[in-house]
Amino acid sequence: MNTFNQTSNVFMILLAFFTLNGCAAAVVGGAATGASVAHDRRTTGTVIEDQSIELKAGQTLREDQEINDSAHINVTSYNLVVLVSGEAPNEAARERIINIVRDIPKVTHVYNELTIGTPTTLTSRSSDTLITSKVKTKLFSLENFEATRVKVVTEKGVVYLMGLLTKDESDRVTEAARRVGGVQKVVKLFQYVK
Repeated sequence: MNTFNQTSNVFMILLAFFTLNGCAAAVVGGAATGASVAHDRRTTGTVIEDQSIELKAGQTLREDQEINDSAHINVTSYNLVVLVSGEAPNEAARERIINIVRDIPKVTHVYNELTIGTPTTLTSRSSDTLITSKVKTKLFSLENFEATRVKVVTEKGVVYLMGLLTKDESDRVTEAARRVGGVQKVVKLFQYVK
């Protein structure tokens, strides 16, 4: 067998391997999403609406060149309630961002947690991602609690918690989040169920 055929065969094997691995990840990811929705207190329609709100907000904000060039914005929707966090360059931009999000169909309330300032560094965002992961891990260790019912967002060490919880669940989740290293403050944005 010549070198070209060997290289070609190796390429085909690698292509098949990576293609099949991608499929496996998609199947596993789909199963995980299905399991998450099964434990979610939101309806399937509301879960889809929340995803749609986040996508529409992201697209609209990216299309605004001034905002896209000078701000760092996270839009998180849970049960049609939206948290807008990050940094805007000035008060006028901050108001414009909030108005854009507020005008998206189906949004029932907007929590404005945008600060005025330059966008955070990659190092700061990486630290926030690590804190979010540690909080989520801590929530999975709580007894008799489905951790997928809580959405966790971290900005500059401040942890925002969203979800549909009972008062008791809210207290347990908040206390668990406060005990995670690096957390500066915990902000509860829960909607309560009986």
